[in-house]
Amino acid sequence: MTDTPDVIPRRRRRRAARYSAVLVAAGAGLAAVRPACGAGFPDLWSAVGLLLALLGLVCLYAATARVTADDHGLRSRTLLRRRSMPWSDVAELRARVQRGRHQDIHRVEVLLRDGRTRRLPLTPDGSSGGRADFDAELYGLRALHHRHGGPEPGRAPVLSHRTAGGGSAVSWILCVLLLAGAGLAAWFVPAAASTKQAWTSAVPCTADTPATERGDCLSTRRAVISGTDVGMGRQSSWLYFADGGPSERLGVSQEGARGFHPGDGVELTLWRGRVRVVAGEHHVWREHFPGAGDVAVVAAGCALAAGYPGARILLRRRSSRRLAADEVVPSALPFAAALAGTAGWLLPLCYVHPADPLGSPVALAWTASGVAATLGMLAWAWRATRVRTPGDPVMPGDAAAPGDEASPETTELFLAARFLDGTDYNPDCFGTHVVLGSGPPAVTPHSGPGRFAARRIPVERLTVTNVRRVRGGDGDGVHGNWHVAELDDAGTPVRLAAAPDDLTRILRELRRRTDPAVRPGPSGS
Repeated sequence: MTDTPDVIPRRRRRRAARYSAVLVAAGAGLAAVRPACGAGFPDLWSAVGLLLALLGLVCLYAATARVTADDHGLRSRTLLRRRSMPWSDVAELRARVQRGRHQDIHRVEVLLRDGRTRRLPLTPDGSSGGRADFDAELYGLRALHHRHGGPEPGRAPVLSHRTAGGGSAVSWILCVLLLAGAGLAAWFVPAAASTKQAWTSAVPCTADTPATERGDCLSTRRAVISGTDVGMGRQSSWLYFADGGPSERLGVSQEGARGFHPGDGVELTLWRGRVRVVAGEHHVWREHFPGAGDVAVVAAGCALAAGYPGARILLRRRSSRRLAADEVVPSALPFAAALAGTAGWLLPLCYVHPADPLGSPVALAWTASGVAATLGMLAWAWRATRVRTPGDPVMPGDAAAPGDEASPETTELFLAARFLDGTDYNPDCFGTHVVLGSGPPAVTPHSGPGRFAARRIPVERLTVTNVRRVRGGDGDGVHGNWHVAELDDAGTPVRLAAAPDDLTRILRELRRRTDPAVRPGPSGS
């Protein structure tokens, strides 16, 4: 292959070029009309013109993006950069999936032999056939790479936020922000405690109170409500005062704004230069002062929330040594359960004892028992998220473990399992369970009881070729702790995903159905 095939279809670049030309022309036209029309031309149109020009530049960037490949290697060109990578420097070509607002964004990532990665400007165009074109172009690149010493083209490794090769930047940012919020809230605990104590102990001002100390005592004055404004949802609510009140308006709660009406005479209580209490004939509004316990609960909540992205970072670090880049990292939900259990004892402790959680024997016992419970939950979460390596494929002649086989005399057993490819017994991937028992193994869209809408699995056509962990290309609907069996269905590759123990049981039952040495009588067929 000596010519230089263009990997990106020219139809896509021509369309992007047309869009860029139209948008840049429109934006330049609106920007040029503004000086000519002078002050009579609205500034809004100038902003619209600038926006159109920027969109035109984005389309121009897409129009000039180009990826070519030949016997010498890969070359990519964009509006700002050109790159060339010989095949001898390329270790693997893989797909990286990023979450978008409306749909996932697929990109081609080049793994170099020195461990660095490069991303090619090759993405689906968003049309119905854009993903198919992307997959075909990636397969073509992998096939060309295979001719020059690369791996088999086959299924390209897919990296996503769930895989070991996915980035941890978002988790790091969330963890740092939440920890910063926890530290800031903890720093405010003493200030909240002192403010609440000062408000609680404040006494009315007297005639002998010096003017310099009147801010720390309670002073009152009369006022008349001139109007109210009740906010909707999270909007602020306001009280308006007539006759030169202490302020033109006062922000209150929705209940406070509803409790007063125009013309009501009220008594205002001022402390430290602000209105803290509005007392009328039928309603009283008081400003809420958060106590030290409230702020301590916020600090503890932020610290616990930071534990979840921290657990994701820990699991990714822990699993990266044993998992391939495209294999799915175990879910961090067990750690989330441990954090939720910790919140059950830590948040009440912080509310009741915000300043010194070890200051009394009761608080000390509370803390010690809670820490012991948290350590136990974390140990359980650590064990639940361990990486389980799939065993050897179940081949004919393997001995089944006692109790693992589904006896024909037993009741039917529904196991959560999914065939990840559409077949005649799993049309449109409708199955969610595999039923074993007295009848033949079948795929069902429910967890039982009964075999309603069940499709029989043609076990005589299936051969197990490999058992592995879940990979990024298996989709987000597969649990990260499941295993995947790769089957050969009369020459067609098929994938079956289930929990490790359930998958072992299903594969042994399929083997039992096809092994003449252990096949049951007609009643079990």
